[in-house]
Amino acid sequence: MRTAVVILNWNTAPLLERFLPGLAASLPPDAEVLVADSGSTDGSMELLAARFPEVRRIPLDANYGFTGGYNRAFRAVCGLPGAEQMEYFVLINSDIDVEKGWLEPLVAWMDAHPGYAACAPKLHAWQERDRFEYAGAAGGLIDRLGYPFCRGRVLKRTERDTGQYDGLTDVFWASGACLLVRREDFERAGGLDDRFFAHMEEIDLCWRFLLEGRKVAVVSDATVWHLGGGTLPADSPWKLRLNYRNNLLLLENNLAQSLALEAMEKGLPPEKAARKGCRGAKRTLLLRRLLDGLSALVYLFSGKPAYFRSVLEAHKAFRKIRKGIILEEIRSYARSHEGYAAPLRDPYWIVPVALCKGNRIFDYLRKRYENRH
Repeated sequence: MRTAVVILNWNTAPLLERFLPGLAASLPPDAEVLVADSGSTDGSMELLAARFPEVRRIPLDANYGFTGGYNRAFRAVCGLPGAEQMEYFVLINSDIDVEKGWLEPLVAWMDAHPGYAACAPKLHAWQERDRFEYAGAAGGLIDRLGYPFCRGRVLKRTERDTGQYDGLTDVFWASGACLLVRREDFERAGGLDDRFFAHMEEIDLCWRFLLEGRKVAVVSDATVWHLGGGTLPADSPWKLRLNYRNNLLLLENNLAQSLALEAMEKGLPPEKAARKGCRGAKRTLLLRRLLDGLSALVYLFSGKPAYFRSVLEAHKAFRKIRKGIILEEIRSYARSHEGYAAPLRDPYWIVPVALCKGNRIFDYLRKRYENRH
């Protein structure tokens, strides 16, 4: 088993029944699909035993979320017979549709590019197979305030795939809906951050990869199709709460280090760069919390009190689990990473740019990124 393809399942038996046969049939001989089950109560494990007895199962005693579930699944897979030769670990949702040959380009890319910690296929919508899907499209980027967006998806707007991003490999992050990571990089990073539970955890992981000088790519020779909403519907107040909370965690985890690297690229010594990084990250977090408060008011006055409460609860939860930005830690990072390239964040705030540009946002971004590269 060179490549372990792991579905983390929680009460999605109908999706397993629909998509697992195609996934299992698509894999090359040195890859294996496994299902880690997060204490499902919908008969998922019974379905697997009856319909797919050849698929190895990893039963978890509870739902630990995407982060805790995959961390436990990774450790379990590493301890299985035949896992000694495992080099790649694939996180894949139960609502992903694949065609034969989707995995081989990803493995080939990683084999040929040892500087990369992770890669992903292009993500299309299952409902419109030639249109990019919201969760990851052709790879993710992040703006100066920490708002994520994608090549092919900005805010809620998506575009059709006409090959416009083919050949453009490096991205800031790739979707955890289907993400191949190098085993040694996943281990070195300590896996996913358990505090996230679900949503944006893959962005945090990829950002941490970048901060260690590793790279992330989207391989345009591979495409999968994502149904979406398999576990949480798009309009779930709980999902909104996770997104608001986790976006703040994402910034607290990584922004100060990124700003310190940017400062050192401009000639500041590590000590001063660390202080500047901490100040900048704290200012950005304060601004983001203010912007979140404004968005909460918009929800309230537009007749969405559940969303208003979700934002307030997200900030309360963030205050409970945050670790803080500690100058000594950033100083130590800056000293040991002098000369590293800073992860390339978009210099603008994507929200007003997207609102102003409307349907022209994709052409605008493509031209701007072509000029930068």
